[in-house]
Amino acid sequence: MVDDELADIRRKRMEQIQTQQMNSQMASAQQEQAQQELEAKKASLMRTILTPEARERLNAIRMTRPEFVSQIEAQLIMLAQSGRLRGAITDEQLKAILKQAQPQKRDITITRR
Repeated sequence: MVDDELADIRRKRMEQIQTQQMNSQMASAQQEQAQQELEAKKASLMRTILTPEARERLNAIRMTRPEFVSQIEAQLIMLAQSGRLRGAITDEQLKAILKQAQPQKRDITITRR
């Protein structure tokens, strides 16, 4: 009798665990799909904002500094959505934007006495 109740409790608990795992897998899949859709929209928007040369430059920089490129893309998207961009950004314009966005390096000199 006790063994039957214990087996029943174990079975119910296993069903609960399996249900939770399936729900978390489904939620994970939905999040991944939403992330992919967001990336696709972002890529499409970047194709309209940047010239092919500028996109190539940004993709080359992405290999070494992905966080920096993400920040630049976010800024460009905000500018485009606010209507402050006129036409596509050329490679030269992108160079200027990148130069402005880079943190200024300090020149450190050591003098000995």
